[in-house]
Amino acid sequence: MNNISKRLTLYVIGLFLLSLGVSFSIQANLGVSPVSSLAYAISLTSGLTIGITTILANILFILAQILLNKKHIGLREFVVQLIIVFLFGLFMDVTLAIVQILPTPDTLVGKYLFLFISLYIISAGLLAYFSAGLPLMPYDALTYVVSERFNMKFGKAKISSDLLNVALAGIICLVFLQSLGAIGIGTILAAYFIGKILGKMMPRFQPLLQSWVCKSKEDITIEEKEGVEPIQQQFP
Repeated sequence: MNNISKRLTLYVIGLFLLSLGVSFSIQANLGVSPVSSLAYAISLTSGLTIGITTILANILFILAQILLNKKHIGLREFVVQLIIVFLFGLFMDVTLAIVQILPTPDTLVGKYLFLFISLYIISAGLLAYFSAGLPLMPYDALTYVVSERFNMKFGKAKISSDLLNVALAGIICLVFLQSLGAIGIGTILAAYFIGKILGKMMPRFQPLLQSWVCKSKEDITIEEKEGVEPIQQQFP
């Protein structure tokens, strides 16, 4: 298996784990992570599947990039992000169907168990996805655009993006469901613990993943290093 095939494999595994983790958080019914809150809110209020609303929400993130980015977003980058979006949307529907085979937790202990399982699976997915060194998903790419456009540190841009996403999700749920719906204690716990968990995972497992993808550390391109370092700074 060559370098590109390994990176693609790691990337797809990362996206699948991300979607699986989000699906566990949906089944926990305690609130989803900030990144998924808008898509889940649209799903709750529209009746569309979470896969379709994930695609729609990410298309909005791509459009936001186009509006905010000082640099012109090329057609190739636009198409690549769309492909990623549709793949992740497909994974969302598939993994939610898989998780729904399991008994739905009806006790608080069961709900929190599903929630914490989701936090670790999402963290593992992020680790694989970032370590692949391939294009970022629209939400993460938008965070970089916000950081550059408003001259903010990446961490602050991430917090700002998450807060805006959660606020929009909350407004949608309040207007159409008269409840917070997608937002809950799970949203707060995800916002706090995913970064902490990933921060512990990265120093231990990322070198192993990169050594598998690349023949040696010298084979890692400058672009890949630049893409990984800000992420490591985000998750101390």
